[in-house]
Amino acid sequence: MSPPSTGPALGFESVLWDAADLLRSNLDPAEYKHVVLGLLFLKYVSDAFTERRDELAAAVADPHSEYFVPEAEREAELEMVLEDRDEYTAENVFWVPLEARWEHLKAHAFRPEIGTLVDDAMVAIEDANPQLRGALPKIFARPALDKENLGKLIVRFSELGLGSREHRDTDVLGRVYEYFLGRFASAEGKGGGEFYTPRSVVRLLVEMLEPYEGRVYDPCCGSGGLFVQSLAFIEAHDGRRDQVSVYGQESNPTTWRLARMNLAIRGIEAHLGHKHADTFREDLHPDLRADVVLANPPFNISQWHGEKLRDDVRWRFGAPPVGNANYAWMQHILHHLTATGTAGFVMANGSLSTSTGGEGAIRRKMVEADVVDCIVALPPQLFYQTQIPVSLWFLTKHKGRLERTGRPALRDRTGEVLFIDAREMGTMETRVHRILTGEDDARPGPETDIGRIAATYHAWRNADGDYADVPGFCKSAGRDEIERNRFVLTPGRYVGVATVEREGEPVGEAIQRLIGEVREQLAEAREMDPTIENVLSLLEDA
Repeated sequence: MSPPSTGPALGFESVLWDAADLLRSNLDPAEYKHVVLGLLFLKYVSDAFTERRDELAAAVADPHSEYFVPEAEREAELEMVLEDRDEYTAENVFWVPLEARWEHLKAHAFRPEIGTLVDDAMVAIEDANPQLRGALPKIFARPALDKENLGKLIVRFSELGLGSREHRDTDVLGRVYEYFLGRFASAEGKGGGEFYTPRSVVRLLVEMLEPYEGRVYDPCCGSGGLFVQSLAFIEAHDGRRDQVSVYGQESNPTTWRLARMNLAIRGIEAHLGHKHADTFREDLHPDLRADVVLANPPFNISQWHGEKLRDDVRWRFGAPPVGNANYAWMQHILHHLTATGTAGFVMANGSLSTSTGGEGAIRRKMVEADVVDCIVALPPQLFYQTQIPVSLWFLTKHKGRLERTGRPALRDRTGEVLFIDAREMGTMETRVHRILTGEDDARPGPETDIGRIAATYHAWRNADGDYADVPGFCKSAGRDEIERNRFVLTPGRYVGVATVEREGEPVGEAIQRLIGEVREQLAEAREMDPTIENVLSLLEDA
């Protein structure tokens, strides 16, 4: 079977978005996304149920089927077969009680009690499918939700096929879901980062880490987008989904429920813990050691209760400052890696050079322990919720040669770190948002941004790779060189300057590039402020 398309373009998403936007006049984006995504989920499970029900009805009348029942006895037998829950769950189809079926809701779409009917449908589905208990929103009867517009949305969604086998094979709902998550993240601005990591960033992390098998873990999983793309990667490379086990945790209760819905519609069985919980104060997977860790943790959070965790076993390289959790995330991730696993995660650029609160000493110890594998500086404006320059970190506990079944061995790269400067890459999708090319390709080629970065990492890391430094883009640096740079890990320090042709660069892109560079330099300058202030104080005291 050919891999499902991972591209989001179906042609009708914007029409659906406009329909969903009916509700925004009464609800803010943080609330109405749960209304819209909840309805999409309901439509999906109902479609899948109806298709299975139609298959059973046809089988009962088919003399070649094991379900065949002679016509004289068929009417009585048919109802028993159609209402047999096992016939649905055996095919991985959610059982949908009568009051939760879409046709029932559509028939009552413009009744005043439609909100209550949808809430009751959600409860009925949870009761019938214990694995969904507590995951579905029950917010449709709220007075703030305009019931006439809710009815219009139900009718509009009725025209959309989501849950049939054909739609599941092409992942229609998954692509609609991702489109909506991205639009909601854009609409929510800063708050959208809690549940959504831009597709470009997710695809790049997955393509670099290649999560073919083993345990995959995200300690701050948001809506589960990293898991979704990990399994899409496996299918695109003819792998087996059952070779991967998924583990995650999320502290925000509504986002935790969103992740459960997002993964359920794709048939992904994930271990997200029995509740939402803070990763630092209540680690739901304390004994987990994962082969692959992917994460987009919240940057620079100050209220993480670090003062209560000073002696935590996870701080192998030193207790992180109580005012910033960046190095707590890094060490938590390392703690949960297997001896030969690899982690990739997003982090603010300031973490590459900061010395505040002992972070510089922690970073130095990490380099000396040889756990830093690769750093990728990303272009600006990839994220909806922040303009802070960001990088990808890749960590591992094992850099010696490693044989892998069915895949190239990893070469011995002890004492080396690969630096990639991708700040010049990307294409402006809108006036304020950039994407990396290749994000919609099942297998991004080397002519794309994502393909080129991932291929560079693999060429450097694999024993059969053909890696070479490229001025201005990538550099494999030894520990001595990193020490000469005082353990600052900013890729720009190592890759040097390339001769870049600016001719032909559109004015708009040039302006956005320059704005990004200035922002990055300002951020680095802010990181240096405490050090400069300290030096000035010492000079005054001298």
